[in-house]
Amino acid sequence: MLVSFTILLLFQCLGEGIAYVLHLPVPGPVIGMLLLFAALLAAPALQRKIEADANELLRHLSLLFVPAGVGIVAAASSSSGHWLALLAGLMGSTLLTLAVTALVLRAASPKDGDV
Repeated sequence: MLVSFTILLLFQCLGEGIAYVLHLPVPGPVIGMLLLFAALLAAPALQRKIEADANELLRHLSLLFVPAGVGIVAAASSSSGHWLALLAGLMGSTLLTLAVTALVLRAASPKDGDV
């Protein structure tokens, strides 16, 4: 388990470092996830090392959202004058997420003759 968490943390730190050094507007963990995805494609043996522990983390994913929820509640008072911008951002990102998900599912689903 320690090796798996070390690998996951290493990719997250690598992503954070790249985002910091290159001043990218993308969060470091997202870059780390993309790097991990590329590493998993390049080295399938890495998947066997981290799969069980990553699934265990996913089982308890709801606990990882507690600090984010507390942060949102704590910062709610500082964003009281920006509700319209926040609402527009939430709606825009939700619609964009739904559209991208639909396009990915459409591209990944088997065609009529493929079944």
